[in-house]
Amino acid sequence: MSKSSMKRIMVVGTSGSGKTTLADTLSERLGLPRIELDALFWEENWGVDRERFGRDLREACGGERWVMDGNYGSWRHVTWAAADTIVWLRYDLSVILPRLTSRTIKRIATREALWGGPNRETLSKALSRDSIILWALKTYHRHRREYPVLFAAPEHRHLRVITLDSPEACERFLETLKRPTS
Repeated sequence: MSKSSMKRIMVVGTSGSGKTTLADTLSERLGLPRIELDALFWEENWGVDRERFGRDLREACGGERWVMDGNYGSWRHVTWAAADTIVWLRYDLSVILPRLTSRTIKRIATREALWGGPNRETLSKALSRDSIILWALKTYHRHRREYPVLFAAPEHRHLRVITLDSPEACERFLETLKRPTS
């Protein structure tokens, strides 16, 4: 696959699948600007300004080259319309849940600041209805059903879809994108 044929890449998948890590790697290997949807969306103290987000998202998608990660289904009409490539991390729950649980515990323990400033994961949030782990469980099967249908829709036929079913498949894909050594 030609690096130059991928100029606007959208990375999607269930929470915990590795979207951000893959998008960071693609950005570095392909020299593409990096756009993280969660960073655009979330404001301080988990606030959301949907109008501002829409403006910022449209501006970001207007760029000629980028790699972006996130699902944000209600904004696909913007993100997917602008993308030329979708990379879907279609990993099994047996891969996603341990990763997500480990990441959540680490973020709680280190009090890592997330998007928009002082946003932090907490134990009470992890055990609530707003739990990222519960969110992953709620959306996992829906993504498995919806994405193939969405990819086949006329408005998305312009997209090159790369489906990666395992971390090993992801590594093989990344190997095809290695920078030449000087």
